[in-house]
Amino acid sequence: MTNFSSVFRHEILRVARKELKTELTSLRKTVSTQRSDIAALKRDVKNLTSQVKSLLKDATRRATTDKPNAPEAAVPTRARRQVRFDAQALLAKREQLQISQQQMAQLLQASALSVYKWESGKVQPRAAQLDRIQAVLKLGKRKALAALAG
Repeated sequence: MTNFSSVFRHEILRVARKELKTELTSLRKTVSTQRSDIAALKRDVKNLTSQVKSLLKDATRRATTDKPNAPEAAVPTRARRQVRFDAQALLAKREQLQISQQQMAQLLQASALSVYKWESGKVQPRAAQLDRIQAVLKLGKRKALAALAG
């Protein structure tokens, strides 16, 4: 009896494996096809993204060259001339004005910690701060002290 039950069990396992094999084969083919489709779609998205970026660059260039007298607000911030930040220039200006970092921060409408980090070169200021820094670098000693007093 044990021989019959073991043979019967093995036969059931064999038939089950045979049926599963056909199902798994079709599933594997489907998965493989879907993966290749996904990869193709990713390539298409990447190509389209790069095309959009290049078209935006071209449109920005055309907008700046077509209207040379256009106000700066109409020109996207990316197209504006990049202002370079020099930590040594900020430190030298502060020393020239003979003011503390706290006072420089007050002029720049920033925190003293930000001024410290900018002067030490640990951090680059954001674009909004670069305009303020450029304005302060152009100030004379009298105007700077007047701005601090006012």
